[in-house]
Amino acid sequence: MRTRLCVLVALIAMGAMVLAQEDKKEAERLGEAAKVLQEILAMPEGIPQSLLDKSECVVVFPGVKKAAIGIGGSYGRGALSCRTGASHNGPWSAPAMYALEGASIGLQLGGSETDFIMLVMNEKGAQSVLTSKVKLGADAAIAAGPKGREAEAATTGTLKAEILSYSRSKGAFAGVSLEGSTLRSDGDANKHLYGKELSAQQIVTGNVVQTPPAGQPLVESLTKKSPKNLSESK
Repeated sequence: MRTRLCVLVALIAMGAMVLAQEDKKEAERLGEAAKVLQEILAMPEGIPQSLLDKSECVVVFPGVKKAAIGIGGSYGRGALSCRTGASHNGPWSAPAMYALEGASIGLQLGGSETDFIMLVMNEKGAQSVLTSKVKLGADAAIAAGPKGREAEAATTGTLKAEILSYSRSKGAFAGVSLEGSTLRSDGDANKHLYGKELSAQQIVTGNVVQTPPAGQPLVESLTKKSPKNLSESK
């Protein structure tokens, strides 16, 4: 009996240790995502302010790596925040953890790791990324985002895309298409972060959870840079 009790206590302790490690991992991902966002938003010829101000959601994937299995396969883990409210015209939400997977999304600019940022530009795009696993280009229209002054000369097709995407590698920053890649909510990471199973939709409504300490720098950066949704429809 004593042996069984000792085994049980040891298993509980191991489980608690694993959970603590997972919580730390999600906190580190949020910290990295916030750093990438802050650095890119501070670039003079980076993401145009006018596009950020019209976005419904922002997704950040720091350090997307080339996978060891498969030719050109890549994976990334990051976070999404949306403007709250039925019309996405409220404050930025608590972050939902997301995963990015694809056949050729790594090494876009010749680096071993690449940072990605996506702007979700309309309600249709927001609903796609919040409610299902999305194949970019098929389930949601995606285009390389114009940067800096290029936004003024962007084509109508680009500006009407549901998602605009950007990448940074080895200091180089550019709009880049992630067509063919898959974007999905990372359910396990969200459970570790919030302590219970939650959908991305539940997290970003602003009614179910509060922003955890690890996610505050990301949300604060978005709030400081783009406090209001300036889309014409808002």
